Amino acid sequence: MWLFCGKHTTMWTWFGLAVLALIGELLTGTFYLLLIALGLAAAGATAWLADPVEWQLAIFGLVSLAGLLVLRKTGVLKKREVDAQRNADVNLDIGQQVEVSAWQADGTAQVWYRGATWQAGLTEGETPQAGMHVIAAVRGSRLILTRKHD
Repeated sequence: MWLFCGKHTTMWTWFGLAVLALIGELLTGTFYLLLIALGLAAAGATAWLADPVEWQLAIFGLVSLAGLLVLRKTGVLKKREVDAQRNADVNLDIGQQVEVSAWQADGTAQVWYRGATWQAGLTEGETPQAGMHVIAAVRGSRLILTRKHD
């Protein structure tokens, strides 16, 4: 019956919540729930030492916030910016091939792609030549092309 005494009930409550936070962490893949789980486990250890609930809550908050600060300082939580114009995982047109029959004097061309005529331009440093090109980026409704090298 020692499990249901006040001290141990509080301790096991903290540890149970920590396990639930870890399960949530595994399901979501964020670091935030891991920090919460660490804070909950620290509060459970504080409960085991028979400290009052106020101390348990303070330890929970301090450990969670300290973990957050450490992760921010190390850059783990920094969002990685994705350039959707050039990322084939975001824009499925990137990497597709188009045929350019002729380039205009201003460095643009009209290409037939996905059943429609598109305005196209070259990536910086490319020379305009007719032939097969690969879509390197999409800016608005303009395809940015590079020459396909065999």
